[in-house]
Formats: sequence, C-alpha cells, structure tokens
Amino acid sequence: STILSEETCCKRIGVLSGPNLAKEIMKKQPSGSVIASAFDEVITEARKILNNSYFSVYGSKDIVGAELGGVFKNIIAIASGISEGLGLGDNTKSMLITRGNIEMTRLGLRMGAQINTFNGLSGIGDLIATCMSPLSRNYQVGFRLANGETLEQILESTVYVAEGIQTTKTINDYATQKKITMPIVRGVYKILFEKKDIKKVIDGLM
Repeated sequence: STILSEETCCKRIGVLSGPNLAKEIMKKQPSGSVIASAFDEVITEARKILNNSYFSVYGSKDIVGAELGGVFKNIIAIASGISEGLGLGDNTKSMLITRGNIEMTRLGLRMGAQINTFNGLSGIGDLIATCMSPLSRNYQVGFRLANGETLEQILESTVYVAEGIQTTKTINDYATQKKITMPIVRGVYKILFEKKDIKKVIDGLM
C-alpha cells in the first residue's frame, strides 16, 4: 500500500486479506475476508462488489495489520509443512500456530498495526488456514524440505510462487535490525538460507 500511494495517482487504497484458499472459493465454499482501508467508501464499495452467499467481507481500518497478516502467515506455513513432513502431530501444529501468531503480533505492533487485527480473519484466521491446508504452496515447501528435497530442487519443480521464502528473509533481516525476538522466523530462515539441519533447528527452538 505504501508503494502504491507513492508511485501511483491512486490514493484511496484498500487491502484484501484473509483465510482465502482460492480452490475452496472457486467451489463456493463459505469463506470470509477483510478489506482494510483508511477510506470508508473503499470498504463500502469492496463489500458491495464482493459480498455474496458464500463470501463475506468485513471492514477494517488497519491496513498495516492486514498486509502483515497476509504475508507473515506464509513463514509459519513453511514451518507447519515441515512439521507435517516429519510426522509430528497436532500438538506441534497448535504450538506453531499460536506462537507464530505471537511473533506476528509482536512485529505488527512495532510497525504500527492494531492488536485486534491479529485476532481476526486476516490474522489468526489466515494463519490457521495456511498452516493446516495442503493446498497452501508454502506448506508444501516445508513438507518437501522435511522429506529431503533441497530448496533449489523445490523451486525448480514448482510452477507457483511460494511467497514465504522471500518473506522469511525480509522479515528475519528486519527483526534482526530492530532487535525483535522471533525464534520461529529465525528457525525457518536457518533451514532455508543457512541449510541448517531441520531436527537441530527444532531442538534449538524447544
């Protein structure tokens, strides 16, 4: 949103973010999302256009929180895919999701987001969907890493972009610079970019 406001003539910007796995929406399964904007008319028009019998859109003023939730969840989804690939259970996934939400909230508050955003659809909601579903591209990256493939092999054979890979590097660098404690992000970074042994990273997290 910052880039759009700086580089285009469009000033009334909105951000759509939520637990929206495209294949499920295409099947018209009940889903929800958040449109965040500083302008009431953007929220009103987006809801008017997008609301229907299977897709509910809610309004928010917190653009930063909605944007951050939409990208941060991908990092935790990689960790969740690793967990699944290692055959770990629901206790582990639950811990990843809840602790991941804490890291996301910690970062968001430093960036000026509102804490309630991370308890809603574009926060914990998006986190749950992306971390629990095999439809998630980032989840699949983690799953394949846990099954012995290298990041290079995964990228070479993947048609779709797994945004969480680059996001991990960006947020890890930002957190390091700002001295924000984010152990899960740091652990995923070590696996992706420092080629650290997955089980050793998990031991370190525990």
